[in-house]
Amino acid sequence: MRAHRIFKALFAAGCVVYLSSPAALAQMEAHCLLGQASDPDRQVFTCSGGLVIELEAAAQMGFTTGDSDADTLDLTGGAALIEVTPGGFAPQIRTPHAIAAVRGTVYAVDVTDTGTSVFVVRGQVDVGALSDQEAPVVLGPGDGVDVTPGETLEVKSWGAARVAALLARFGR
Repeated sequence: MRAHRIFKALFAAGCVVYLSSPAALAQMEAHCLLGQASDPDRQVFTCSGGLVIELEAAAQMGFTTGDSDADTLDLTGGAALIEVTPGGFAPQIRTPHAIAAVRGTVYAVDVTDTGTSVFVVRGQVDVGALSDQEAPVVLGPGDGVDVTPGETLEVKSWGAARVAALLARFGR
């Protein structure tokens, strides 16, 4: 079965992918092609609807599908670079600390044990903390936010060194 080959490829590459249900597995298999990229090594999912997800080798992610149109990518560790074509399929990105909603963009999400960082290359992303009722912030090109439980969200223009270090993890 093709799905089992996808899982074997992901585990062989050191990437942990979990799916919440057989429906999520079927959706991934039907809508995404798995590829490899190097320098540095990473997984690339090219999906229908203009969605491309790049995962660094240590990333841990899964798909959750539900009754709504807002399917969710659960990123529990490592970093992902997400590219969404305007008007294309745009899942929510959920981490242990934050949730990011997409508006036709290119952005990176980095998850550590203590927080989640989101940086926007192009477009806009809404980011909200999972642990409180604070209003989400909107990030534009060059903006980033560090989401740490219990701290106020503050949009910042990231310095060139920090941006370069994050994007280098995706060969950019």
